[in-house]
This record gives sequence, structure tokens and C-alpha cells, in this order.
Amino acid sequence: MITPELIGFAGILILLLLLAVGIPIGIGLALVGGIGLTLLLSPEAALIKAGVITFDTISRYELGVLPLFVLMAHLCFAAGASRDFFDAAARFVGHRRGGLAMASIGGCAGFGAISGSSLATVATITSVALPEMRKANYAPSFATGALAAGGTLGSLIPPSGALIVFGIIAEQSIGKLFAAAVIPGLTQALFYIIAIAILCRLNPLLGPPTTRAPWRERWPALRSIADVGLLIVFVIGGLFVGWFTPTEAASVGSVAALLLCWRRGRLTWGAVSDALQTTLRTTGMIYIVIIGALLFATFISVTGIAALLSNLVAGLESGPTVAIIAMALVLLLLGSFLDGLALMLLTTPIFLPITLDLGLSPIWFGIFLVRTMEIGFVHPPLGLNVYVIQGIAGDIPLSTIFRGIVPFLLADFLHLALLIAVPALSLWLPGVIA
Repeated sequence: MITPELIGFAGILILLLLLAVGIPIGIGLALVGGIGLTLLLSPEAALIKAGVITFDTISRYELGVLPLFVLMAHLCFAAGASRDFFDAAARFVGHRRGGLAMASIGGCAGFGAISGSSLATVATITSVALPEMRKANYAPSFATGALAAGGTLGSLIPPSGALIVFGIIAEQSIGKLFAAAVIPGLTQALFYIIAIAILCRLNPLLGPPTTRAPWRERWPALRSIADVGLLIVFVIGGLFVGWFTPTEAASVGSVAALLLCWRRGRLTWGAVSDALQTTLRTTGMIYIVIIGALLFATFISVTGIAALLSNLVAGLESGPTVAIIAMALVLLLLGSFLDGLALMLLTTPIFLPITLDLGLSPIWFGIFLVRTMEIGFVHPPLGLNVYVIQGIAGDIPLSTIFRGIVPFLLADFLHLALLIAVPALSLWLPGVIA
């Protein structure tokens, strides 16, 4: 007998096959969701639901936060802020063992607060930091491993594009998600820096120290990031303390980034045009993905898969921790061959109801999901960050980069375990601000 649950599981398998053969994630989600609703309900119901979801998504005021933050990021790129964070960090810690690798982590954290994207962060910082590490005779595996790991910070540190998409799909406060990501993002960077320090203590040849920069060079480096730093603090801090709604914060950030371009002498018609065109392309792609994800989520809810799995977890009587560990293992397995956005959109409709039934916070689940998703950016066989680095440094084999990422993967797993064991890492700050 064909049951709704069976149709649901078949739909998930078909979606995975579509993604494996290269069908874009948004189209795959929409196809499976639409066909599934047609089978379970009727063609008319599926068509009406698709139309309602499309109209509601395009007309949602809250969704305006996405293109505005993307525009802010691209205007900051045009202002030349991409190199400044790494240069400032290198002036202060480059003379230490592994100092340039630590500086790349700091650069990724700072640039991630602008870009909101892992791939953009790793591509930009690698193009700046890798030549400097090569000049200093850093081991290729160590240098590229640190860059690949550091790039994942772009997905978690606010304003995170992944958290914006999760907030829209899960109908959660984007402001609270941003607040919840601050401490996990900072501790993640700290774990990477500790890993670098330990590795260089065990083998100093991995990251030789460079010449100590005098203070007359450090102060100008700090001044070069002061304006961008103030922009980030003003926009994200204003959101946290309630000066702005998320959409207002993104609007203010875009205007401030435009002024930043003008102040730095980079405000040209070409720069603004490129920023607008890139924003429109990126936003159009994400809108299609969100519409497909909402249609797929509706299909999953109709099948009853989430309720079935939730009852199964409850029947095990093993407690929330075991259930979360099981979810993490599934996410890490799927992350071996799915990109981060596909992983989030596929699993949120299934795992979020289970999380709620376990009495866990959806805000915490969003941070947990993005953090687990980040690990997929660096672990084989997909490891998109690794392929980005290999594309920039074509003479370094993929095997070398994957070998260099292993110690940072261990740091990732330890940090994920800490996040599971201590939910207050992500829930304390939103509670204080609220």
C-alpha cells in the first residue's frame, strides 16, 4: 500500500538524485514539492499552493533584508575592504609561529561580517593571504587548510546569508538568529587559532614567524579597517539593541557602504552598477531557492514524515542529546555530497519539527544547523571551500589541501560538541538582548 510517508521518502530520494545529476537546488525542490503535492492532493491544489507561496515570498517585507545585505557586501567589496582585515591582523600577529595563518582566521572573521558567505570569504582572503604565506615558506597543506577552515566563518558570523534563509524558511526572528551566532562564531575562530598554535608548537616549520611589524605600521593598518569596523558595529549593534528592524538595518548598512565607497574615493558608476547587477543576480537565485524550499516543506508536512520521525525518536526514550547527535551524523553524511544551502533546505522541514517536539529552541537549532552545514564546506569529497582554494592556487593538489584540513576538522567536531553540550553559547545573548 502506497502511503503519504512512502511518497515523502520517495520524494526525498528523487530530490537527492536530481541534485546529484546537477539540477539546480531551487528547481529540484520546486519539482519534487509540486509533483508530490499533486499526487497527495490534486493538480489544482498544488498549482494554487505554488502560486500562493510565490506571491507571498516575493511580497514579504522581511525578505527585503536579503538583497540589501548582499548590496552592502558588494559595495564594501567595491570600497576595497577585502584586503584590509588580513593586513591589519598580519601586522599584529604575523611575527608569531603560524601568525599569518592566525591572521587569515581574523581576516575571514572580519570579512565574513561583510560578505555573509563562506565561498566569498574563502575566495577573497585566499587571494590575499596565500601569496603572503608562500613568501614566508608556510607548508602548503597547513596554509590552505587554515584558509579553508577560516572561510566557513562567513556562513555563521552576522549578517549571515544562511541564517537569513533559515529564518525565512523556519519563520524565526533574523535579529535573534544574528545575536545567537555571535558567541559561536567567535569561539569557532578561537578554536581554529588554538589549533594553529598547537600545530606550530609541535612542528615550527609549518608556519615560520615573519618580521615583527613596528607600531608605526600597525596603527595605519588599524585605521584602514576602522571605517568598515564602525559600519559593522553600527549596523549589527543597532539591530541588537533595537534601533533597527533587520530590514532597516540592512537599508542603513547599504547607505553607509555607499558613503564608505565615496569616502575611500571608490564611488564610480561602474562600481555601483556592478554591485547592483551582482545583487540582482544573487537575489533572483536565492528567491527561486526559497520558493522551491517552501513548496518542498509544504509537501513534507503533508506526508507526515516529520511526525513519523518525531514519534520514532520519542519511542526510543533516549533523550534529546542522542537525537541531536543522530541528526548531526545525518547532516555530516549528507554534507559529503550536498552543498550547504541544499542541505539546509532539504533537512529543515524534517528536523525542525522534531527539534520542537524535543523541547529545544528553534534559534539554537538554526545555529546548530548552520554550524554543521559549515563542516560540509571543508570535508571530503565535496568540500566546496577546498575546490575554491585549489582553483586559486592551481599548483597545490586537492589531496594536499584535504590533508591540511584534518586538524581543523577535529577542531570543528570539538566545537560542534560544545555547541550541543552547552546550548547557552547560542541562547544567552538573544536572551540578554530580548
